[in-house]
Amino acid sequence: MPRRAHQPRLSIVIPAPTDPAALEDTLVSVLEKRPEDSEVIVALGCAYDDPWNIREEVTFVQAPIGSSLVACVNVGVAASTADVTHILAAGWRATDGWTDGPVARFDDQRVAAVVPLTVTADEAARAINAGIRCGRGGRRIEVEPGRRSVRAQGPVLEAGFWRTDFLRLSGPGFSTACGDSCADADMAVTLCRTGWSVFTDESSRVVAGPTRGRKGAFLAGLHAERLFWRALVGQSLPLALAAHGLEVIRHAVSRAPFGTLPMLAGRLVGLLQFGAYLPRARQLRALARAGGTAATTDDAPTIRIDGPHNALPRPRRRNEAVPMRRSA
Repeated sequence: MPRRAHQPRLSIVIPAPTDPAALEDTLVSVLEKRPEDSEVIVALGCAYDDPWNIREEVTFVQAPIGSSLVACVNVGVAASTADVTHILAAGWRATDGWTDGPVARFDDQRVAAVVPLTVTADEAARAINAGIRCGRGGRRIEVEPGRRSVRAQGPVLEAGFWRTDFLRLSGPGFSTACGDSCADADMAVTLCRTGWSVFTDESSRVVAGPTRGRKGAFLAGLHAERLFWRALVGQSLPLALAAHGLEVIRHAVSRAPFGTLPMLAGRLVGLLQFGAYLPRARQLRALARAGGTAATTDDAPTIRIDGPHNALPRPRRRNEAVPMRRSA
């Protein structure tokens, strides 16, 4: 993708798979508090007619209608022209100065991701999330703020700061194999296994949007099982399998009574797809050998299909310059 004459320091990517109203809430907060030397990219998975005529300030790229959150994120990342990409999903909101600390962290070339604290609209002073991690048994675990003994392995999918080259090198972008529910944990495994640094910046706060809807039991089982096998590289196999057995039992109990069998069926399908995890294992080993220095490589990232999903087309831009006025 050709670079613009001026390459901004920060790209703010707003993935909007379904809800135009939630998108506008996020856009208002971002444009009001937009930092200097930044671009705003909206990755649409739904129809949006831009009633506020803001295409002079915002770049719109179109994912296929009905795309998932992960797919919209990847389309937005592909359109980014900055060294640092900030993902802020539709429905989430920015706060004053929320990009200052995280962007400065990327002066350290070993840093691949920065985790902002998540707060609620009612209690902006109390953080409710400080990133995520992947448990040994393959469970996505949200990190509670203030727990010094538990460090985040990566940001949540909806809100995080990323080195753009890292996202492109590692995928490009997030894998759709683990669905919206576990894609961030899958990327956290990549960070953890490959020697890149992750920081939690307590000066950066974002307001949480709507909670993720609970996926059907079958998909929940399928995505969780894929996450476990994709995360297995670099772990002790006996300990990981033991922890995985306990995690399956926990998951079965949480889905009881009606969701247990569909969840187990999803996990069985995920287990039978074992051969699909071998390219993932080779990728993690290659990135681990690079030890975080891969960000300086001149090689173009390889586009992989690492799960049963359709490849995304090149982002379609909609950037006509129009006066800043409300449409009739």
